This record gives sequence, structure tokens and C-alpha cells, in this order.
Amino acid sequence: SLGNQKMLQLVTRAAQGLRGVAAARGYASDASSTIGFIGLGNMGAHMARNLIKAGRSVTVFDVNSAASEALVADGAKAAATPAEAAADAATVITMVPSNPHVREVYTGTDGVFSTMMPGTLCIDSSTIDPAVSIEMAAAAKDAGGSFMDAPVSGGVPGAEAGTLSFMVGASDEDFEAARPLFEIMGSNIFHCGGVGTGETVKICNNLMLGISMIGVSEMMNLGVRSGVDPKLLTSIVNVSSGRCFASEVFNPHPGVVPTAPASRGYSGGFGSALILKDLNLAIDLAKASDSPLPLGSQTVEMYTKIVESGLAEKDFSVAYAYLGGKKVD
Repeated sequence: SLGNQKMLQLVTRAAQGLRGVAAARGYASDASSTIGFIGLGNMGAHMARNLIKAGRSVTVFDVNSAASEALVADGAKAAATPAEAAADAATVITMVPSNPHVREVYTGTDGVFSTMMPGTLCIDSSTIDPAVSIEMAAAAKDAGGSFMDAPVSGGVPGAEAGTLSFMVGASDEDFEAARPLFEIMGSNIFHCGGVGTGETVKICNNLMLGISMIGVSEMMNLGVRSGVDPKLLTSIVNVSSGRCFASEVFNPHPGVVPTAPASRGYSGGFGSALILKDLNLAIDLAKASDSPLPLGSQTVEMYTKIVESGLAEKDFSVAYAYLGGKKVD
């Protein structure tokens, strides 16, 4: 009857409300609750897989259905849209490329905010403009949930091993609610302050990463062209003052570090188009804060040339080959 239907609707809404309150009180990361994971690229797929390995119930979505199917084989449930991934989730984690992708995933027609339960905790691990994170946090609040920025560092190896560094911008309460999930996917968890501060720290980190990769690429070209063995050069630098992530982990000379993207044709890893996106975020942040970035600006120019040369999808360590005039397939 019509009366019974109305009663069922009221009961359903009450149950959703109670689940939402539970999420808001820190149960979003409880092992029995569902996690919606959106964005299964080089990083996101490994992050979601680690949650599954830890026994969490995960519903996944990616625009590439094959990426979702690969996670289903590992125990995830696939969703057809971000809205579907969020519908029964106490926590939603997103890992997508840029500002417009984040806006679409959360506020689009089939976005997270259209279906999420009251109290849902949204964790965005994308690297985007801090202002967009603040914008999404306000929209999440209007939709009855909460939002935090939690970008990561550590690259694909860190995502796969579950040793990522998380830079989190959130309230104290939300940070503590999400901490158990961060501890599954990472080993270094930093609460940077309110919403937006995680992105600010990540942008600063990637500014340094881009600059240092150009420096290491120049150094390796100089040493090798001057007759020094690349492995010997790297081994010395990595126990000297020039040591850095770009020299030690993502060394740009093929064959020096077997696990580095350079040793597999600069495939996988962190695309040149993505580091350029992050460097431009740094330029925007510098303009807003009146901060001088002379090397940052030159690094933007270099990666713009690299991307325009057709190497956008190659790992950003391809700067070594570009500077050395080496052809990359």
C-alpha cells in the first residue's frame, strides 16, 4: 500500500542516516564497511589492490573498463559510474589526473555527491590545485559528507609495495578516521593542516622532483659523454651530496637501475605530461603567493618541449634521452 511504501522510505532514510553518522564518527575505515575507489591508473590500481589484500570490501570504477575488470579478478566489485561506486560506500577514495577530472567525478551528473550516504568520507589522492580541494570540501559538506586532500609520493613502486607517503589536508577528526586506510596503502602519513594543505605540500615536492630530474639528466649526459661509466657515476653520486630520488630510484640512464622506467623504455612510472601539469600548478601557486620560481619556470619550459616532442606518455626521466638527442620508441 501507499502507506507501507512511505514507511519503507522513512526506514531506508533512517538507516542511511545512521550509517552516515557512523561514518562521521570514524567508522568509515571499519573493516566491515565498503570503500569506493575511483581511478585505477598506474597508482590507483595498486592502492586499491592493497586495500583488497587487507580484507577490505572495495567497489571500483575507472573509465577504462579493463582496469576495473583486473581488480574484480582480485576480489573487487565493479561499478558503472562514480555514483554507483559511492552509493553504498562509507569511504570514497579518488585518484584521477587533474582538476576537471576531480570536479567531474564528484559533482558531475553521475558523480559521487549525487548518491553518497550522509557522513561519507571522501579522500582525494589526486594532485590538483588546493583551491579545487577547498571547493570540493564545501560541496561535500553541502551533500552531507566530508572531503580531504591526500596526495601521495613514492611512485608506482611505493603504491605497489604499500609504502606511499600521504600528505593530508583535513580536520583532525577526519584525519583520524582515515588513518587506518592510509596505513594500509602507505608507511609515512603526514597531517599537513586543513583542506588544501596536503596539495600545497605535494606541489612543492613535485616542483623539486621536476627540477632535480632535469639536473640529474644533465649530470648523466655530461658524465657519460665525458667518458665515465654510467653505473660508476651513479654509484658515486648516490653516496655523495648529489644523491636524490631522481638519481637513486628513477635514474634516467637505461640499465643503471633495473627497476627504473628508463630500463623499460621509459614506460610506466610518472608521465611527462603529469609532471608538467604539477609544475604548472606550482607556477600558479607561486603567482598566488608571490613566490619566485626561476628554476621552476625553466623546468616548465623544458617539459613543455618534451611533451610537445611526442614524449608526453613517457616517464618524466625521458628528459635524459631528450637532452641527449636519443630516439625513444
